[in-house]
Amino acid sequence: MRILMLGNSLTSAQDMPDILAELTGAEVVCHTRGGARLSEHLNPNTRLGARTQAALAKEQWDYVVLQEMSHGPITAPGSFFASVERLCRQIRENGAIPVLYATWAYQKGGARLSAKGWDYGRMARNLSAAYRRAAEENSALIADV
Repeated sequence: MRILMLGNSLTSAQDMPDILAELTGAEVVCHTRGGARLSEHLNPNTRLGARTQAALAKEQWDYVVLQEMSHGPITAPGSFFASVERLCRQIRENGAIPVLYATWAYQKGGARLSAKGWDYGRMARNLSAAYRRAAEENSALIADV
C-alpha cells in the first residue's frame, strides 16, 4: 500500500508519517512545507506544487491525505473548498482514495487563538464543519483529529 500525504507541518510533525507507516504497513510519502496551503499543491510553478503534480500524474497511490493550513478552512473557505475539489478529482483520476486530515483548533487560551480573536470551541466547531462539508461534497474519507 502507498500513501501520499499533502499538507504542512501538522502533517509531518511528531513522526506522523512514520507512525502511519507502522500502523498500516504502508509506504508513506510526504509532500509538506510549513505553512503550506492545499492550493500550493495544485500550483506547478512552486517547488511543492510541481512535486505533487508529478506524483499524482506519474505514480500510483492507494490513499492521498489532504491537510489544509491550520486556519485555512475558516479564513479562506473558498480556496479551501476549491482546492479540495480539484485535488480529490486528481486523486480519483490516479485511482486513489482521498482522505481529509481534519486537524485541531489552536490551544485553549493560547496566543495564536487570542490573536485571531477566536475562542477554542468556535474554532473547533468551524474547522470540523468545514472538513465534514468538504468530505461530503467530494465523497472523501475523513480522519478527525
